[in-house]
Amino acid sequence: MILYSDDAILIINKPAGLLSVQDGYQPQLPTLRSVLEPEWGRLYIVHRLDKETSGAIVLARTTDAHKKLDRQFAERQITKQYHAVCIGTPNWSSISINAPLKVNGDRRHRTIVSDQGKPALTELSCLRKGSLLCLVQAAPHTGYTHQIRAHCAFAGIPLLGDPLYAYPSSWHGPRVNPSLLPPCPRTALHAASIHFNHPSTGQSLDFSAPYPDDFAAMVAFI
Repeated sequence: MILYSDDAILIINKPAGLLSVQDGYQPQLPTLRSVLEPEWGRLYIVHRLDKETSGAIVLARTTDAHKKLDRQFAERQITKQYHAVCIGTPNWSSISINAPLKVNGDRRHRTIVSDQGKPALTELSCLRKGSLLCLVQAAPHTGYTHQIRAHCAFAGIPLLGDPLYAYPSSWHGPRVNPSLLPPCPRTALHAASIHFNHPSTGQSLDFSAPYPDDFAAMVAFI
């Protein structure tokens, strides 16, 4: 789980199923802090991954590191690359999804593409293509809740195992029959890498998170 540690930061490969922050409705569920702090001491959450999303996440170990990393996120100096197993076979190798997003935009509390939303940009690259599924690299330039899930669905390639985001009503292209898809234990999204500057030294840092077994199995199906 631990990718790197020093006096200022801790980088982990978060397993799917672990919350980044406490759930207000189920406060007893384990979180990054509740699992890690007994060994690592006080930790500060800098950014989040959805419960079902695995992959690279950085935590601060001091208030100064927390403040400086927060500033890097606010100024969009931190870049992240996600890998997603998506339903469908796109006819493009790369595409920019520049579509405004409205968080909590419908009765299902989804993030939706809407003219009333805020500007949002995600760069998508198709890394592998099969007959039913594809492996996509997603680079979000903005950081809205469920941005990748919403933008991939908007592009006609919803994430495998995602019960909330499927083909939107505006999508009129080909659709894959769900009965043909492999079983998926969770939403197929993995934070593959993260790049930022060390909050104490300013050194440029890159970390990659290996696929967990369940995600690797989904990729192998393609």
